[in-house]
Parts: sequence; C-alpha cells; structure tokens
Amino acid sequence: MRFVTSAEVGPAPAEIAKGFTDGREDSLADAYRRWSGLVFTLSLRALGDRADAEDVTQQVFVSAWRGRGSFDPGAGELGAWLAGVARHRIADRLAERYRAQRDQAAAESLVEREVEPGHDQLLVDRVVIADELDRIDEPRRTILRLAFYEDQTYPQIADRLDLPLGTVKSHVRRGLLHLRDRLKEVKGDDAS
Repeated sequence: MRFVTSAEVGPAPAEIAKGFTDGREDSLADAYRRWSGLVFTLSLRALGDRADAEDVTQQVFVSAWRGRGSFDPGAGELGAWLAGVARHRIADRLAERYRAQRDQAAAESLVEREVEPGHDQLLVDRVVIADELDRIDEPRRTILRLAFYEDQTYPQIADRLDLPLGTVKSHVRRGLLHLRDRLKEVKGDDAS
C-alpha cells in the first residue's frame, strides 16, 4: 500500500472538503491521497502492526465516505475530522484485540486445572469436546476446528471460508463460551 504525501496532492483542502460533502467520488480519491498517510501513521503508532494499520486506514475512509453527511466543513477541516474517525476505528481495533486476548485466556482457563487431571479425565474431556463440536451448527463448527485443530489464525480462517474477520471472531468467541458451559455441565453432572 503506497501513501501519498500532501505535497503530491492537487486540490486545496477546502476544495476537497466541499466535493467530499457533495458526494463527489473524485474528492474521496483526493482526500485519500492527501490524508491517508496521516491516518496510516496514527494507526501504526497506536496499533504497532502494519497490517492492522492498513486495515484501519481503509476502514476510516470507507466509514468517512458513508458518514460524510455528518461532516460539517464550517466546524473544522476534513483532515482533522478524518483523524477523529481514525481515533474511533483505532479504539475499535484495540477493543477487538482485548476481546480476543480475553477469549484466549478463557479458552486457556478451560485447560488449566488446579489438580492435574488423570489420563481418564483428559480422555473424557476430549470426547465431550468432540461430541459438542459435532453438535454445533456450521460454520461455527468448521471455524473452531480450523482454529484449534489446524491452528489457523482468524484472518486465515476468514480468507479460507470467505467470511468477514469479525464474523469469524464472533463464532470462535460464542463457540468457546458454549463449550465452556457444556464442560461445566458435564463436570457438574459428574460431581452429583
């Protein structure tokens, strides 16, 4: 992805803003050429990951275009408004990361035990999990199997199944919560 410096950009910022609010697609292209470097830099500094920063930069311009009706040229410059949109998208991405880390910790806590379970208990757990995976609807079943049996990342699964990344993450989260609840039920049944 190549970002263009503001020195390479043609129309003036006020001209771009006017065309942007009027819905002219050439003004969207001009806005991208002028401010994508700024948005990318903000994203990269906050997220520390080039791929995430590129993704957020794209999301900012898509969101800005869709929400251009909320931009008021009289209230400020388009570049500043885009930086504000970027801050929201960066916060969203950081929140996604937090949820993914929390879900990962929840999954790991399923495995951790205060007392090391015996071989028989591990076998029972594996059978219960395999049985529960068979009961889960598609595409969640396939997504969980790809994530945990084939050790694929969320983006790899999204590409392989042609699903949005957020959908894949949601399926994993809900699937893990379902499996955790089922394991608790099974453990509760064993205790009685």
